[in-house]
Amino acid sequence: MSDNKVTNPTQYSDNPSLTDLCEKRYSRRAFVKTGVALGVAAATLQLTGCGDPEETRLATAKVDDEWRNKSPYRSKFDFIEIEHGIDENHHVAPDHTADVLLRWGDPIFKDAPEFDVDNQSAASQSKQFGYNNDYIGYLSLKPGRGQEARALLCVNHEYPIHGLMFPDFGLDLRASLTEEQAKVSMASIGASIVEVALQDGQWQVIRNSRFNRRITALDTEMEVTGPAAGHPRMRTSADGKGRKVIGTFNNCAGGMTPWGTYLTCEENFNYHFTGKSPTNHPEAENHRRYNVPTDLFHWGKFDKRFDVGAEPNEPNRFGWVVEIDPLDPTSTPKKRTALGRFKHEGGENVIAPDGRLVVYMGDDQRFEYVYKFVSRDPVDLENPRKNRDLLDHGTLYVAKFYEDGFLEWLPLTHDNGPLQTQFESQADILIEPRRAADLLNATPMDRPEDIIPNADTGRVYVNLTNNTKRTEGNVANPRPANVFGHVIEISEMDSDFAGTRAYWDILVKCGDPENPGHDAQWNPKTSEHGWFASPDNGVIDPSGRLWIATDQSDKTGLSGTADGLWALETSGPLRGTGRMFFRVPEGAEMCGPIFSDDGESLFLAVQHPGDQKRPGAARIKSATTTWPDFTEGKPPRPSVVVVRKTNGGKVG
Repeated sequence: MSDNKVTNPTQYSDNPSLTDLCEKRYSRRAFVKTGVALGVAAATLQLTGCGDPEETRLATAKVDDEWRNKSPYRSKFDFIEIEHGIDENHHVAPDHTADVLLRWGDPIFKDAPEFDVDNQSAASQSKQFGYNNDYIGYLSLKPGRGQEARALLCVNHEYPIHGLMFPDFGLDLRASLTEEQAKVSMASIGASIVEVALQDGQWQVIRNSRFNRRITALDTEMEVTGPAAGHPRMRTSADGKGRKVIGTFNNCAGGMTPWGTYLTCEENFNYHFTGKSPTNHPEAENHRRYNVPTDLFHWGKFDKRFDVGAEPNEPNRFGWVVEIDPLDPTSTPKKRTALGRFKHEGGENVIAPDGRLVVYMGDDQRFEYVYKFVSRDPVDLENPRKNRDLLDHGTLYVAKFYEDGFLEWLPLTHDNGPLQTQFESQADILIEPRRAADLLNATPMDRPEDIIPNADTGRVYVNLTNNTKRTEGNVANPRPANVFGHVIEISEMDSDFAGTRAYWDILVKCGDPENPGHDAQWNPKTSEHGWFASPDNGVIDPSGRLWIATDQSDKTGLSGTADGLWALETSGPLRGTGRMFFRVPEGAEMCGPIFSDDGESLFLAVQHPGDQKRPGAARIKSATTTWPDFTEGKPPRPSVVVVRKTNGGKVG
């Protein structure tokens, strides 16, 4: 789900090139076209001095030759590719099976009622699997291969679609919504934690598990922690101390920490607010920068905390990364303000060589930024409880891309140049990191969504979904009217994820390479079905391979194919080759790919099947599919699907 409004006043700003420092002597591709000469480049070129160009060229060429001679011309993936297309069902590579595991409304507690679309209530929805599943986290309880394994699935529920949830919902969305429906809507989103078990080769939901939990926008109390906790801008009439928040919503991407907690990320929080800020209110410009309010769900009709006229500080309490302990259903989720407030995508993380945790994040709006957070303290894997407040202390950075293939991570700290004079405190910077990034001239991007680090290679993959509002390119987003998006590969210098210097290159420019109008860039070995559009979520599987899920929204007519999951080669002669593995039903978006620890199961989230993608058009009677139940007159149901190889073994 994207916010089409542009709020970045510096949207077309660009950055000075490092060619000014190097006198335009080097080509970016001489260093990073294959991603294998990084050690050579790091040794011969520093940001403070350019070294000898001929020495660099020879060293790079030698590494390239060695790499090509050692790399067999063979794909790292082994499955039968499926075809592009659009229809009412899902499709998976024919040497695999794909079974629906969890559907919206499925009971996840022993005393939960069965789903009945005609008799919904907030009480029942609070005990059932939520709506519009997005990110999926996998936490192993009992590692096992073959026939036995137990795990917790930690699943985000992003946003409601009232017209596809409630039968006979009217065309006037605000007038149609009743108070009970508003409560059902709030109870349907947030997160679900569900225990699953692999039994006789089939995954099953453990309905009476002590770990099962619903976390909702309706009534789940959360604690605000970190630098912004207690700040006056976080206080409301209901919470005079600025440390307690009810609920989380628009939970899009996420991540699992090395110590077993679940990060769920709040994205388009502005959609849940209504009203108008008081004249000349101090938060007015802050609200404008985040497009607050954009009242899509009309909760403020019944709950005044969603009316910015009544509670102008309430929006500041959303847009955070929330940390949840899935092993303790009684624990209080914590909004970790040290990671900054924006429309969060990402949350994927990795341990740096010095032991500190690095969390990569995108701000999913046109012309917004790429971020990473580096913890102050190292992760203690021997004593997980010692990591309990690790995410409250550290540094938030924003990315600045240069023409010669270098990237600089700029610290969003109060002692950094203009931030010291423009912000009163570090808390203010974290409440408004967009404005801080503007002041540091960070690089405006084309909707940065999931950002996926590969712990084994030191590389990081940035999914840039699209930007049809762009009229001129910049260094890292070269296509005006970028309909199809692209994937950037960042290679952290010396594989140090905590470092402040990196190299970057475009791995693929998405779209159809056979259509000149798309200006796409793929490995020539990519088949007619292997290219994709609008990369969104991604995952590195246990074998170190990259998988990309897509979200074209209303652009499927331009690509001619539904969204799905693709395998993407990142090294060797096939680098930049895609292969189509899974396709979602019409109207749906592919989300949340995550693998079991042994790589033999893949969990996928199929979000908003049947949605027509037109404002006000979503209705049960006119849904483009009734997947997965295919029952006439009943709604399509967002669901989690589990994929396994037909004859056993690792997926893909």
